[in-house]
Amino acid sequence: MSDSSSKSHLKGYAILDNPRLNKGTAFTEEERKTLGLEGLLPPTVETLDRQVERVLSHLDRKPNDLERYIYLIGLSDTNETLFYKVIMSDPVRFMPIVYDPTVADACLNFGHIFRRANGIYLTKDMKDQFVETLRNWPIKDIRFICISTGGRILGLGDIGANGMGIPIGKLQLYTACAAVPPQHLLPILLDIGTTNDALRADPLYLGTRSTPPSEETVNNIADAFMIAANEVFPGVCIHFEDWKGTDAMRLLDRYRDQYLCYNDDIQGTASIVTAGLATAMQIKKEKFNEQRILILGAGSAGIGIANMIRSAIKMEGISEADSYKAIHLIDIDGLIGKNRKDLNKWQKPYAHDEKIENNLLTIIKELKPTTLIGVSTQGGAFTKEVVKEMASLNERPIIFALSNPTDHAECTAEQAYNWSNGQALFAAGVQFPDVNFKGKPLHPGQANNFLIFPAVGLAVYATKPKRITDDLFVEAAFALADQVDQDARNRGMLFPETKNILEMEVTTATRIAEYMFDHHMATVKRPANIRSWIESLLYNPTYS
Repeated sequence: MSDSSSKSHLKGYAILDNPRLNKGTAFTEEERKTLGLEGLLPPTVETLDRQVERVLSHLDRKPNDLERYIYLIGLSDTNETLFYKVIMSDPVRFMPIVYDPTVADACLNFGHIFRRANGIYLTKDMKDQFVETLRNWPIKDIRFICISTGGRILGLGDIGANGMGIPIGKLQLYTACAAVPPQHLLPILLDIGTTNDALRADPLYLGTRSTPPSEETVNNIADAFMIAANEVFPGVCIHFEDWKGTDAMRLLDRYRDQYLCYNDDIQGTASIVTAGLATAMQIKKEKFNEQRILILGAGSAGIGIANMIRSAIKMEGISEADSYKAIHLIDIDGLIGKNRKDLNKWQKPYAHDEKIENNLLTIIKELKPTTLIGVSTQGGAFTKEVVKEMASLNERPIIFALSNPTDHAECTAEQAYNWSNGQALFAAGVQFPDVNFKGKPLHPGQANNFLIFPAVGLAVYATKPKRITDDLFVEAAFALADQVDQDARNRGMLFPETKNILEMEVTTATRIAEYMFDHHMATVKRPANIRSWIESLLYNPTYS
């Protein structure tokens, strides 16, 4: 049912229990009479701004961000408009609460803090009933589904059904950052089991208590889901999030040319890293094809980053074969080299002739990289010796410690700046505080995907393309980099400030939409003014 049709017959507590229709104390006297709400609410009629004031007061009294997360999720379950009014009033404050890093704690404790189901839970045993199950969702015009198996969450590993906090949070950022209307968003947890013994033994765990099936079975389950989702919600975009690395890469390859879909861990992460590198290139007055890139971590994120950097290199006129030469990767067993017999098909193109080493400092001394990127989840992997070596090799070493949550970061901003004598161009996956280095304020960048995927979502929502390509993410990266002004660069910033995040996301979405229209990817008519058209589609958290 649509929101308008449901409102026509819902009365009393049924209205108050519907988060999309509930206004709480903001219902007018006339609405209270018409909707059977007299006596069910205190007599004072409040404005939305007054309700926000009360919410902020409640949040100020909470002892920590996890409690604030629990409160805000409860608010989203009861009054969606008020929730987004609060979040969008100060995204810089609230994004770390509703998403990373607080969402990591929320996922670890998901079964223990669970209040109310939000989204759809599918299990591997429901494969033949996916269509019927998806039809249970009351809103039919779904434009985006964020789906996770919980197989690889924020460096926490396999947490199964506890991973539902991620699709919920990701889709909330579509709206909070880029004003994609929330009624068109659906979070889904595909429960294929978990390898986490402790969770399966936890009496409050809410998922199935089996281990994941074979790759072939996962493929069959995913195939059934993709068919069902596109049947029930024609034209839907599937956002894959936090699947086990090999599943993530395999399924992206399987579906990217058949369905409207993308994987944020692979393409979104790669895009934000490329954006940071693009700004660094502008600061250094260098090109991508002049860089030597070393990536610690050769899973789905590392491979995705490598692939998108190659796309940027090729855009500078370098051949496909030569684009591989600039990039080296390291996994848990050491440097990805041609003598390795354990490489998967995504790693093999990056295998070079160098001898296999498993010591990061030794590898840096031999390869002399200009850029060091960490997606390893190995907290502290970028030691003082490693950073100093990078600084000795480069006047402005590029050091990205991207693993999260915070304790998994390969180094902190303070360490990177101090050990490089203030010369590092640094970004992390979490937001570290500013660093005062010898009287000079430095603002570390946060290479967080929320700077990319909501803008991609907004552009896709507006243009309704049939497919999403890596080129769209490259365009998004350069659009983001172009928004970092010179003053920000002087303070070491590689990404735009997020205080005007909606304007930033709309600017990026406009560039992506222009690209799609120019390359005949959009299925809607090109408007005379793309930005004004996109702005007309934005969600505004106000009561109707």
